[in-house]
Amino acid sequence: MGADIDGVIETRESGGRWETEVDLLDFGLGRERDAWDFLFGFGSGIGVERPLFDRRGLPDDVSEPVAETGRGEWQHSHSYALWAEVAAVDWDGPVCDGPDYSRVGVWRPGPDRELALDDVVPAPIEVLDAAEELFGEDLMPSEWPPGGEVRWNGAVYRPVIFTPRMFASPDGSWGPVWAAMRELAVVYGDENVRLVVWFG
Repeated sequence: MGADIDGVIETRESGGRWETEVDLLDFGLGRERDAWDFLFGFGSGIGVERPLFDRRGLPDDVSEPVAETGRGEWQHSHSYALWAEVAAVDWDGPVCDGPDYSRVGVWRPGPDRELALDDVVPAPIEVLDAAEELFGEDLMPSEWPPGGEVRWNGAVYRPVIFTPRMFASPDGSWGPVWAAMRELAVVYGDENVRLVVWFG
């Protein structure tokens, strides 16, 4: 067993009261633990130092359905984000101060034949072995010398500093959530649309 995500998108009405507009479960997000970690600081333990909306708690003025169902015995790690905050996210900004210890970026030639980041994976043993041969000692990716990279099996492997786009891309599985919030913000305003989440 493991935790699941739950939550709602709320709008603030003209009287200042928050109302539930959309149930997060309607988006069928599944257990995307890495994305949860990048967004809300809960999930995979991947090592995100600055999640975007890190366990802020449950707002005091939540809509009635959230007050009834989001504060149960099994709900935890609550957080929230206004659309204004989501819209301002730098999806390519670093969320860690240095390269990850054991993961590497996999760079492959794109359509223009220029190298582009294709994936972020735990460093394959073959890459670590090649790095040891290349750098003269047994080093994890975060310990490779500046500019260090390993070419293996048609790809280039480099140390990687995490950004939200790598595991929680705005146009990935969370795209429909952001689109729904964006559409509501046109009606209610950027400060009056809020995502509230919790786990349990």
